[in-house]
Amino acid sequence: MARPRNFDEDRAVEAAMRTFWASGYEATSTADLCAATGLGRSSIYNTFKSKNALFEKALRRYMDQKNAPVLELMDGDAPVRDKMRALLWRVIDQEIEEPPGCLVVNSMVELAPHDPRVARSLRRDLDVRVETLRSAFEAGRRRKEIAAECDSLGLAHFVIATISGMQVAARGGADRVTLEAIATTALGAF
Repeated sequence: MARPRNFDEDRAVEAAMRTFWASGYEATSTADLCAATGLGRSSIYNTFKSKNALFEKALRRYMDQKNAPVLELMDGDAPVRDKMRALLWRVIDQEIEEPPGCLVVNSMVELAPHDPRVARSLRRDLDVRVETLRSAFEAGRRRKEIAAECDSLGLAHFVIATISGMQVAARGGADRVTLEAIATTALGAF
């Protein structure tokens, strides 16, 4: 007879997410995951099957948590430049308040080149973010908030690359002043 679980799986995934975010996939050991989640090795493997399966759940949780407020912001009625400013400053605030860097960016570099499942998940996430931003730029162009000749798809990729660069810079020690300078420069593109 199987024993009932007496732990909160969501809390365990959240703790694992933060551990992978801080240390990366390869540098996170099962012992690290046990310490972070408060679970024993057998509980981790019985529940999640493998370190990789737990990582995939943690990555999905991270993407959902980070994308939800962006989707809501882009769906609002504010002018597109105001949306982009709010988005960039949200990134700055997060880089100061949370662990620096981005689990998605880190995973693109560390895992996507040799883990096709993670690469597909990251590609789907990127496609959602690009389409969300492209749609916001298209709406801004229709409202004449940005020049008609602006390439909305190119701008969407530019914003994502800027945000990724800011996250890498923060992980490397960039301070708020530096991140604000990057964001201000990026806003000039609109």
